[in-house]
Amino acid sequence: MESTAHADYAAFEDKVRRTVYLDNLSPQVTKSVLKTALDQFGSVQNVQFIPNYIESRTARCALVEMKNSKEAKAVISTMSEFPFMMSGMPRPVRARAAEMEMFDDRPSKPGRKIICRWLDPTDPDYDVAQKLKRLVRQHDAQSAFLLKQQLAQEEKLAKNQEEVLKANYKKYEMVEGVLADGTARRLAREYDLRISDD
Repeated sequence: MESTAHADYAAFEDKVRRTVYLDNLSPQVTKSVLKTALDQFGSVQNVQFIPNYIESRTARCALVEMKNSKEAKAVISTMSEFPFMMSGMPRPVRARAAEMEMFDDRPSKPGRKIICRWLDPTDPDYDVAQKLKRLVRQHDAQSAFLLKQQLAQEEKLAKNQEEVLKANYKKYEMVEGVLADGTARRLAREYDLRISDD
């Protein structure tokens, strides 16, 4: 029985090493979209969307299990170097190595016991618990501030991309107009140029 527990835990540790945590995913991203996007790095074994407890926005998170840890490292390395867009701009996907605590089906570590108890203010551990509580609140405030800054940058990027797209479309319409009204042919004759009908 104990050897089975050790084997199950070892298999779980291997699964964690092969898994990539992705966040900042667009709500339009599905399992098939993720699988298709990440198959270029190797073989995707499983995709599991998990709750996003940190951000209140519509960004999604997922655990993507690759065939081996080398493929998982390739995904993380590439996405940390280059912006990776998936089903929604301007939302660059972030990737990092998965951690055991991210899995809701993780087995208990063999030989480990967890003891919970209420702390009395006279308990020596009470001050430590209070410090940890304050630290968590401080971290939460910092995280919320950083997420707000990131959202502002993403909105600015989206606006810039929309303006560039509109400008390019206007240029395309202008070129189409010049070709359609015969101006291009008149200019070609004037400057002795040849125009292709393509």
